[in-house]
Amino acid sequence: MSLEQYHVIQLLQQQSKSLKDAIALEGFEMAAPWHQVSWQAFDHTSSKIAQVLIQLGVQVQDRCVILSQNCPQWTCADIGTLKSRAIVVPIYPTSTIEQASFIVNDAAAKVIFVDDVKQYAMACELQTICPSLEHVIVFDSSVVLAADTANQHWHLDALLAGTYEQEAELNQRLQAANLDDLLTLIYTSGTTGDPKGVMLDYRNMASTIRQHDQKLAFSSGDVSLAFLPLSHVFERSWSFYVLCRGGHNVYLQNTQRVKEAISAVRPHTLCVVPRFLEKVYSAVQDKVAKSPQSRKKMFAWAMRVGERQFEAGQGRAKGGLWLSLQWQLANKLVYSKLQAVLGGRLKFMPCGGAALDLNVGSFFHAIGIPVLCGYGMTETNATVTCNTLDNRVPGSNGQPLLETEIKLGKDDEILVRGATVMRGYYNRPEDTAAAFEDGWLKTGDAGRFDANGNLFITDRIKELMKTSNGKYIAPQRVEGTVGRCPFIEQVAIIADARNYVTALIVPAFESLEAWAKEKGLKYESSLELLRHSHVVEHFEQRLKQLQHELAGFEQIKKFTLLPEAFSMEAGLITPTLKLRRKMIYHKYAHEINAMYSN
Repeated sequence: MSLEQYHVIQLLQQQSKSLKDAIALEGFEMAAPWHQVSWQAFDHTSSKIAQVLIQLGVQVQDRCVILSQNCPQWTCADIGTLKSRAIVVPIYPTSTIEQASFIVNDAAAKVIFVDDVKQYAMACELQTICPSLEHVIVFDSSVVLAADTANQHWHLDALLAGTYEQEAELNQRLQAANLDDLLTLIYTSGTTGDPKGVMLDYRNMASTIRQHDQKLAFSSGDVSLAFLPLSHVFERSWSFYVLCRGGHNVYLQNTQRVKEAISAVRPHTLCVVPRFLEKVYSAVQDKVAKSPQSRKKMFAWAMRVGERQFEAGQGRAKGGLWLSLQWQLANKLVYSKLQAVLGGRLKFMPCGGAALDLNVGSFFHAIGIPVLCGYGMTETNATVTCNTLDNRVPGSNGQPLLETEIKLGKDDEILVRGATVMRGYYNRPEDTAAAFEDGWLKTGDAGRFDANGNLFITDRIKELMKTSNGKYIAPQRVEGTVGRCPFIEQVAIIADARNYVTALIVPAFESLEAWAKEKGLKYESSLELLRHSHVVEHFEQRLKQLQHELAGFEQIKKFTLLPEAFSMEAGLITPTLKLRRKMIYHKYAHEINAMYSN
């Protein structure tokens, strides 16, 4: 098939005609009518939303924001906006007003879709500081709309109950749709400045779908649980793929209910970040540690058998009848029970967003749950490389998609070229030019390839950090925010591949000692002062006050106060006073590990 035949809207319309009354979208623990949406209803609802937007004056390639937790309405609003040929701009529902207003203003968005009371309150505030924002559409019909907003604020359900005469205009727009239309702007966290809007078009998405067809065994009717945020490129691109291939997408609003959702939904697949797998692994290890000695020995034996069987299945080790018989017994006694915790019918789990610990990965491979680690970024519409069922190399991110080129540049930087690579950054021609080198996207990550072409990430050239939950954090932003405190001289945060942010803080001793004298604190040394409970509590309170403008995942959760400054003499800062993070992390490895020891 030519790439033009992979246009997202065309593929979804084909599935709607074919699958009709089968379930396309399901809201876990949601009330009717959103608990289950058939393919026909999905097509009708999204077309109705497109007509609503046209009626509200949304023009071709105007921008519409979605700020909401995952739910069927999210995808209906997404596809409805795309049918109107407008551009979808997702915003994390955990964003601060400062972060959201920057994106709305930069995109000059006309319409915002929100879900609950809290998000509606933010939308009302955004309207006062974002001149372009004309209309607010609310998913939750129980939210009370503000007074005097009758022609600006709407409940989605009420809009869907109305009648519109925009069908001819909608059909005209659909017929004129093409792969060069922009599909979405996804804003990435800036390392030193403001977020940048990544421009992804229908060609990017079409290529992603075609290339995933060549790698994955996904079938029509397979159930996928969407619990990572749809505002992130990983879950959203995957949800497009699931639906374009006739899958059944289940949406989880409350991520605290993921265990119950997996048990009830029994998904065939779900996208995960390493932190999710770490939690499952830790829970199993904790349970085993509390078991009788006989059960511990059986578990250890089963893990050894599973690891050998996995290596044999990948063609890297010898199998045989005896190993096969042991595996069958281990599967009955151990693996099947662990698989049942994850629903019992997982075909595979795409995993991305951060590095996966080798021990955690080996555990899942051993128990027969294929975790397919991949590498990608927003600028590549997610996947660049990925493992497959028959090619899973521990520690690697797999081989490149078949129509995607990768090479290593200066300092082994990973360079990418292909139809999934972004068009550029919205309204930022200089940043766009800086992101490319002779037509190749500069990823900011360093890597290496093995003899079979599997990619291994070796370092991060860029300073943007990713938590193990897949959240991007710009360290300079966090450090700059807390560094405004008069009691803080220097700060270095730790977040990369960790499940929360911590910090090494060098106090401004002159200010701190003056404060301590005022409070009448007694101490014999600087170290004793830093360990004083009143001092620790003082810094906790200061950080709490300073971090209100940061999103929850950006905030420092634990910190260690250091008795000496980062210095050039110790090799911890450069002559221009930039932090040498690797050196700092090495010197203070003990203190850092202590902050994550729980």
